Amino acid sequence: MILNALCDEFLLYLSAVRGLSQNTVEGYKNDLLEFQNFLTPSIDVNSVTKENILLCIGQLSKQKKSSATVNRFISAVRSLFSYALKFNYVDVNPALEVKTVKLPKKIPNFMTSAEVDELCSEPVKKELLWQKRDRCLFEFLYSSGCRVSEIAGLKLCDFMDNYHCAIVTGKGNKQRRVFFEDDARIALAQYLSDRQNVLRNVKKDTPYLFINQKGTELTTGGIRYILSRYSGVEGTNHHINPHAFRHTFATQMLSNGADVRLVQEMLGHSSISTTQRYTHITTEKLIEVYKNAHPHG
Repeated sequence: MILNALCDEFLLYLSAVRGLSQNTVEGYKNDLLEFQNFLTPSIDVNSVTKENILLCIGQLSKQKKSSATVNRFISAVRSLFSYALKFNYVDVNPALEVKTVKLPKKIPNFMTSAEVDELCSEPVKKELLWQKRDRCLFEFLYSSGCRVSEIAGLKLCDFMDNYHCAIVTGKGNKQRRVFFEDDARIALAQYLSDRQNVLRNVKKDTPYLFINQKGTELTTGGIRYILSRYSGVEGTNHHINPHAFRHTFATQMLSNGADVRLVQEMLGHSSISTTQRYTHITTEKLIEVYKNAHPHG
């Protein structure tokens, strides 16, 4: 089998059989297209060697790609050949012994409580777009620890217990329950009235919670744009992305004594090691604060 045919079949398998999200499949597709360009789309997959893959990784390094990007590429190629081996398209997996690149330790971008409060109040102080929707959006991101895609996909029918919680669909179509505290629920009540008026005016209806002024559901790109306006020069002038709310949620939950396995469940992490890194972040942040604040630091 030639390489491009194998890649097409593998991507279809990821989408139709594994049920991976469109974003995840798109990520695999981009990495595998790069792999085909490094070699040639018509090469026989049985002729691909470990040395070929290492040369591809060398090219990525020359292009100054990040360690995370290189590791994602290695993972995609390794998965491709695992699939090929499973269905007897190849005799060996040439990527199996290719080692991933060591990632630099980096503290994820998160906010203090004061910074969260400031950002959540920005739509009230400066109505740049849609005051009640944007306040509700920020409160929901912070209260639930949801991924931006999960918030964008949230529907009214997903809520239960008088809007105290909802069922969201995360990575791998896994569902979990997330929770909303009082500030989020108050903001929601105010937004729902506005939302109903907008839909009535544009003569539309949609099951999705967060919409734009045309009555169409917000995309992840739309949410990022809204946040960029309020965290940009017109707002707090401290640029952040939606994932910072998730990082902040995890860090503060663990800092305040929440059990790491419960936080893992709330975040929808498949591995507890992903959640545990926030305990290290908390420790590192404490050390940093201590050094900056102590007179002899």
